[in-house]
Amino acid sequence: MFAIIESGAKQYRVSVGDRILVERLGAAPGGKVEFDRVLLLADEGKVAVGRPRIEGATVRAVVEGERKGKKLHPLKKKRRKGYRRRIGHRQIATAVRIEAIIAG
Repeated sequence: MFAIIESGAKQYRVSVGDRILVERLGAAPGGKVEFDRVLLLADEGKVAVGRPRIEGATVRAVVEGERKGKKLHPLKKKRRKGYRRRIGHRQIATAVRIEAIIAG
């Protein structure tokens, strides 16, 4: 069984036991979170597609902690002015482990 969930304007394909990185949730490590924006559920050939999401379906997960993502280097430049600026940035993400997928 797997589900497609939406979190932080991104979509993730998850099944029970998966570990994923989502945008920062602000939950404490060891805490539980529920994703109620389930877009698709599939189980042994049966597929349920939401319009836009499946009512009553949830995905439960446990927060494992927060991590920093890979470093990004955006570049600012103004042509013909000799202006260039390069700044590094690391986005903070929350690591979660999927515990259960509940079809509504």
